Amino acid sequence: MLALMAKKIGMTQIFDESGNLVPVSVIKIVPNTVIAQKSVEKDGYNAVLFGIEDKREALVNKPEKGIYPENITPKRELHEIRDFEKECAVGDTIGIEAFEGVRYIDVTGVSKGKGFQGVVKRYHFGGGRRTHGSKFHREPGSTGQSTYPHKTFKNVKLPGRMGREKTTVLNLRVIEIDTEKQLLLVKGAVPGVHGRTVIVRNAVKKG
Repeated sequence: MLALMAKKIGMTQIFDESGNLVPVSVIKIVPNTVIAQKSVEKDGYNAVLFGIEDKREALVNKPEKGIYPENITPKRELHEIRDFEKECAVGDTIGIEAFEGVRYIDVTGVSKGKGFQGVVKRYHFGGGRRTHGSKFHREPGSTGQSTYPHKTFKNVKLPGRMGREKTTVLNLRVIEIDTEKQLLLVKGAVPGVHGRTVIVRNAVKKG
């Protein structure tokens, strides 16, 4: 698998070669430093541990310092990529050049939090009549039984917390790669707020 940590910058629009206006999400591939490598012989699986953004020494305790080799500064965020395709060594920094020639990507991130919401917004319930005196507008309605058992079963669609969940968007087409600014321009939306860390990988369902 080819995957790296990146930052969601925002959205914009560009013109393609045919002159069509294309809405794109802008993703910045920040330098991913190889912190450690895991092998089948020692750990039971192959993986590469990446880190991004330097962290102040005062914020790092002794157990956390044990993760890093002597020549590597502690990082703010760590992520482990299993079966990483590219050859690399501890201390190497990998950037957007890893995605040269990739046409489609998958992006994983934490979606925007919407707070506590009702069933109309959360599950797109139709609601009741909007006329005066209907006494039913945006309520969820009955949730139990008129006979035994007198309870509400699990997994009934009810009001609750919405958003802020791990989400993966598949098969986003890469429109442009800016190697100088380390930017990926992809067609479509990317989960999360601006500035949030996302995981970018080559699409598992498309070449």
